[in-house]
Amino acid sequence: MAERTLIRGGHIISMDPQIGDIPGGDVLIEGEEIAAVAPSVDASGCEVVDASGAIVIPGFIDSHRHTWETVIRGIAPDVTLDGYFQLVLDTLAPAYRPEDVYAGNLLGTLEAIDAGVTTLLDWSHINNTPDHADEAIRALAETGIRAVYCYGNPNTSLADWWFNSTLKAPEDIRRVRERYFSSDEGLMTLAMGTRGPGFCTPEVVRHDWELAREVGVPISVHVGMGPVAGRFRMVEQLHDLGLLGPDITYIHCNHLTDREFRLIAETGGTVSIAPMVEMTMGHGMPPTGEVLAHGIRPSLSCDVVTSVPGDPFTQMRFLFAAERVRVHERVFEEELEEIPPLLSSRDVLEFATIEGARTVGLADRTGSLTPGKKADVVMLSIERVNAAPVVDPVGTVVCSMDTSNVDSVWVNGRALKRGGRLVDADLERARGLAEDSRDYLVAQAGPLPHWTTPRTAGEAAPGVGA
Repeated sequence: MAERTLIRGGHIISMDPQIGDIPGGDVLIEGEEIAAVAPSVDASGCEVVDASGAIVIPGFIDSHRHTWETVIRGIAPDVTLDGYFQLVLDTLAPAYRPEDVYAGNLLGTLEAIDAGVTTLLDWSHINNTPDHADEAIRALAETGIRAVYCYGNPNTSLADWWFNSTLKAPEDIRRVRERYFSSDEGLMTLAMGTRGPGFCTPEVVRHDWELAREVGVPISVHVGMGPVAGRFRMVEQLHDLGLLGPDITYIHCNHLTDREFRLIAETGGTVSIAPMVEMTMGHGMPPTGEVLAHGIRPSLSCDVVTSVPGDPFTQMRFLFAAERVRVHERVFEEELEEIPPLLSSRDVLEFATIEGARTVGLADRTGSLTPGKKADVVMLSIERVNAAPVVDPVGTVVCSMDTSNVDSVWVNGRALKRGGRLVDADLERARGLAEDSRDYLVAQAGPLPHWTTPRTAGEAAPGVGA
């Protein structure tokens, strides 16, 4: 008989319109799946988890994170997008060893779980060798998170891979597909990260899109961001090449034309917005309003921890504030007598959960607390000082909570965090490996005067193979 867990008496925000919100409700987990969500569930032989002081939600979905960069966390808080390309992609990325990718993905994925993220799309454009890809996947698998491994390009030279590149995506994705992702039904699935028009020649773009579709995986691409790529009209170029389709996720979209938004909507594409990165690094304002105006519901992502935090609460609040201030400024500038409809906190929570699941192609198995879906569940404490007292539970999650409220996390029915602590995770080892990699990479870059590299784990950590 499958193991059973009864989460009892929590305020349930299901994200399933047929179930709705249930004050003081129960969630029954059987094995890997959600068996029941109801005001009261009568079940015996269960581990009972008291959720009377908690809000219970589906796990957060991060639809775009370059997890490998975790080992250089906070290295570029003040840079623009151009500066990021120069420091991270042109200076540090070529120096990455496979063990550095492993360390980044290990600590970065534990960070995501700790913050209530149960599904992570790992946009891995660090495949400098096949070993780099293998180590990224190994780390994801070890943590137990639900992951979409998004196989990206190598970054051995900015000029070679990003300046009207004639280099095609590696055929190694075929090996990765066969070795690790022969089924699309597992805890980990495969996608392909592509560079797109403007960064590559049309011949390379066509090759990369055709390769992804031959392998049978969805495509993720950054478009319309910053003062350079923002002028590429990448979606229009993809349309001219006949490559648009429902299997594409468009990341950022800050400077798309109205026609480009229409093309995404008409071809069934999805959108991922990384609001804090976009606002601080110069990508442009988060395009939430434009996306919604074209009938597209976006998802949320953190993007890079080189510049921003890796938690979904930060992203929700940045997006919420940015979109509402855009409308308020319009009211002032146009002297409108009535305020147009505003983004709601429930909209934002949907973007961070069920819309994220739709974006990464997993809405049939996660993103809502629905019987029959996989048990990806998060319990958020309302007993901490930043959340009490609760009046509007959705508003509390979006506007008041942070990672300290993440009490418990289940992925695929397995508890990965309980009582505010990660379960079966050697965090000291993960930190030590990350610090070893940081020290190596910073030395390769030539440290700036204000950089310091303190250690939290004593001496250098045991080797990756330990």
